[in-house]
Amino acid sequence: MVGLGNPGPGYAGNRHNVGAMVLDELAARAGVRLTAGKGARARALAGEGRLAGRRVVLARPTTYMNESGGPVRGLLDYHKLPVTDLVVVHDELDIPFAAVRLKRGGGEGGHNGLRSVSRAAGTKDYLRVRVGIGRPPGRQDPADFVLRDFSATERKELDLLVAEAADAAEELLALGLEAAQNVVHPRT
Repeated sequence: MVGLGNPGPGYAGNRHNVGAMVLDELAARAGVRLTAGKGARARALAGEGRLAGRRVVLARPTTYMNESGGPVRGLLDYHKLPVTDLVVVHDELDIPFAAVRLKRGGGEGGHNGLRSVSRAAGTKDYLRVRVGIGRPPGRQDPADFVLRDFSATERKELDLLVAEAADAAEELLALGLEAAQNVVHPRT
């Protein structure tokens, strides 16, 4: 399970980093300490543990969003995991703020992190936890919008959103895609 974001404190509160925020919440729930790897795992913070009764590798690339695919491919290869077991947690413009959706495959919708992961994985057919950040207001450029911090109003609900997305990821692991969708989608 990979949480997408950009590295460094300057990006920590950005909308684009909500995937990394959710990954950190999952690591805390599982008691997993994320550490820097070596070799194929060198460009990610990762750790192994149990979540929703399953063995998991939790990871957060330390590269910029548009270079996320390399670290993801390195982790898949190192742990000998098929792409079908990959779960990517990411921000989603096409979903209203505070909504969470689960799916397998599909397009990238202009998301450079997903584009990089799909290219490195050789497929778009992996699981996704899509965390809604909503559309930019007015004519604001989506690229600028995702690289801005959440608004004061959104920050009041951000902890709840991160918890909801982490719950959705655990439901996905515990129940499988379709059953988890039936639980998560009506809830958010």
